[in-house]
Amino acid sequence: MSTTAANHLSPVYPLRAPWGTARALRAWQQEALDAYLRDHSRDFLAVATPGAGKTTFALRVASELLAGGVVQAVTVVAPTEHLKHQWAEAAGKVGITLDPTFRNSAGAAATEYTGVALTYAQVAAHPMLHRRRTETRRTLVILDEIHHGGDALSWGDAVREAFEPAARRLALTGTPFRSDTSAIPFVSYERGRDGVRRSAADYSYGYGRALADGVVRPVMFLSYSGQMRWRTRAGDEVAATLGEPMTKDATAQAWRTALDPSGNWIPQVLAAADRRLTEVRRGVPDAGGLVIATDQQMARAYAAQLRKITGEAPTVVLSDEPGSSSRIDAFTVGDSRWMVAVRMVSEGVDVPRLAVGVYATSTATPLYFAQAVGRFVRARRRGETASIFLPSVPQLLQHAAEMEVERDHALDRVASDEGDVFAPEDAMVAAANRAQDAPGAADELDFEALEAEATFDRVLFDGGEFGTQAAVGSEEEADFLGLPGLLEPDQVATLLRARQHEQLASRARRTGAPAPQRDAEALHKAIPALRKELNGLVGAWHHRTGLPHGAIHTELRQACGGPLAAQASAAQLRERIDTIRRWAVQRRR
Repeated sequence: MSTTAANHLSPVYPLRAPWGTARALRAWQQEALDAYLRDHSRDFLAVATPGAGKTTFALRVASELLAGGVVQAVTVVAPTEHLKHQWAEAAGKVGITLDPTFRNSAGAAATEYTGVALTYAQVAAHPMLHRRRTETRRTLVILDEIHHGGDALSWGDAVREAFEPAARRLALTGTPFRSDTSAIPFVSYERGRDGVRRSAADYSYGYGRALADGVVRPVMFLSYSGQMRWRTRAGDEVAATLGEPMTKDATAQAWRTALDPSGNWIPQVLAAADRRLTEVRRGVPDAGGLVIATDQQMARAYAAQLRKITGEAPTVVLSDEPGSSSRIDAFTVGDSRWMVAVRMVSEGVDVPRLAVGVYATSTATPLYFAQAVGRFVRARRRGETASIFLPSVPQLLQHAAEMEVERDHALDRVASDEGDVFAPEDAMVAAANRAQDAPGAADELDFEALEAEATFDRVLFDGGEFGTQAAVGSEEEADFLGLPGLLEPDQVATLLRARQHEQLASRARRTGAPAPQRDAEALHKAIPALRKELNGLVGAWHHRTGLPHGAIHTELRQACGGPLAAQASAAQLRERIDTIRRWAVQRRR
């Protein structure tokens, strides 16, 4: 490897050159590199939001260690076959040769390579082979998306056994939390004041800071509700509005009814997303869209509907089947409109032109949602905004509202289905980390979808909600779908507020009475939701500052006035939410 490779890395390697690109590393990458070289640690955990450039940072570390003789070889472990090849391609462009075709049956890597790129499954199949390889030469092991090392006990044990002799281990993740309590290999845990052990990152770069730095795009979530009708296993017909309060089973069945390819909800939302994509492409001509499907059957059905809508056959990617990598690569460098995928094309897959997404899967874990959104936030030029369409399901709306909340992987906690973002939601843990490639893969109640109609619900952006419910195809919906594709975040927020005000004023003129606003919701619904949001933000502030929860609430009361949170009004709760969000922004600056 050339000793000058360490000086060749662009801050946006590979395949993209956004505004402000220079030959130097991005600020966070340089900070992380300085921390790594200063600590000389055998193990180092770098947490950086999806889209920030973890690959660039890791390859710079590898270049430095190889040039300095600290290591002689590099092993990269990634979740999927496609990512192995992506890593090898990126490494090759900076003078580090990795073999992504290495097979366990070969026993040893060819001498012309600096190292190999593997999958976690490949390591688990023969850990002793990879241990012998690691012992042969001083090796840097890069563990990409390290949370996958805890996917199964056998995987975690295999990773530990294979790479315990490594000279250096660099762990990377964009989501440093899991939906279960499986320990992640080579990650340190520290016990907090509450007695819970949490992962301790050596360097963290969250979405909020990356957004402020212009490294990632802001995300606008467009949620759709609507009328659903289905038949239960007992033969009863049920009708409900998606997003309205209902039992957990009813919510799941209403959600599945919305996603059913034979109903109207999916084609209506796909058509709306395509209209949004058309608007985005006025300013970003190669912008692309991605539909995330639950299984292969649905993916093919959604693709057929997109072909009717657009007149163009979308790219279909079904997990890691043969040919998937080449189809992703062709879509990445092309300018076609849509790709449909099972499993979100896998975390870490780099398709920077993705700008519009449809979350058409029934998986709701925080990890899965964060990784899915991560496919759309990679910034290329100033003013780009990602638009993601999703069902009005409380879990998803909560995840969308918590985009800037940073989490650590916690152990020792009590699993709970209510109010615990780490809880394993009804076997969704497994679904979040594997493809569901056949109908019925999820453990769900039998039911029959009968009818589904979509209704535009609201837009979530920068911690606020905008818009009032409107019919699909209406002028009110078009106001939001037609936002320009290139705007600064403050311009997006200004336009959203203006269009909501115009809609409310228009409705008031038509009816002769004040238009209903979301603030006028029944207090018994609004106040618990606001209190839950405030408590979540207080928890995040506690992890960031170390201050006790009670002290944070006291500080908020002093800043805003009013009683304890349990007795606060809706207006007082909103003021405290706005205040703690402002604290977070000021701290990032």
